[in-house]
This record gives sequence, structure tokens and C-alpha cells, in this order.
Amino acid sequence: MGAHGIVLFGHGARDARWAEPFERLAARLAAAHGAAGPVSLAFLELMSPDLPAAVAAQVAAGCSEVTVVPVFFGQGGHVRRDLPAIIEQCRAAHPGVVIRSVGAVGEDDAVLDAIVRYCLAVTNAPTPTDGAG
Repeated sequence: MGAHGIVLFGHGARDARWAEPFERLAARLAAAHGAAGPVSLAFLELMSPDLPAAVAAQVAAGCSEVTVVPVFFGQGGHVRRDLPAIIEQCRAAHPGVVIRSVGAVGEDDAVLDAIVRYCLAVTNAPTPTDGAG
């Protein structure tokens, strides 16, 4: 069995600085994921690599499984329509590889809780202690 790669999938932007937090996230995830497999970035538009190129690179690096994590705040049209079509394209190009996509990170309650804590911290508001935040 090969490695399990992770691809963080973002929208992309004309300004290269837009990708900086995604690069930091990928570096942190790679450190945490360790030898289990590579972590890389891919973008829907305006930046490279695109998702098919990122998946191909992970397959070339020995991955038998690739999980695509949409780094979007919600499940908008790009995640609902565009991403499934691109995932199917990747599966067709790599039939022996398990390629799956998970929900947008912003849909996860733990992510939302982390954003709440951040908002409270930057506004110096009290942090809830009842576990709700």
C-alpha cells in the first residue's frame, strides 16, 4: 500500500500573496502528517498547480490514496459543482488510486469554534467557559 496524500484545494487569486496563509497551512499539515504522505496545494483558477496536476504529482510520488480538502468557508457552487467534476477527471486519469473529497473546512464545527475563539481574542471579549465556544 502506498502513501496517503492530502491536497488542500483553494479558489486561487491574481495576487500571489493571497496564497500565503494556504502555504502556511500546508506546511503545518505536512509537519503533522509526517511520513504518511505528501501534502500539497491546488487551486481552482488563477494559480497553479490545478487539482489534476497536484493529484498527478502525488500519484507520481507513490500515493495510492489522495484526499482533497476544500479550503473554502462553505459549500458553494465551486465545491458542489466544479470540484466533483474535477475529482472525476482525476479518478479517470488515475484509475488505481483512491481519490476522495471531503466537505469544505468552514462547514466543520471545530473550525467554526476556532474562528469564534479568534474573534473573541482579537476583540478582547471574554471566552466562553461552558464549552460552547
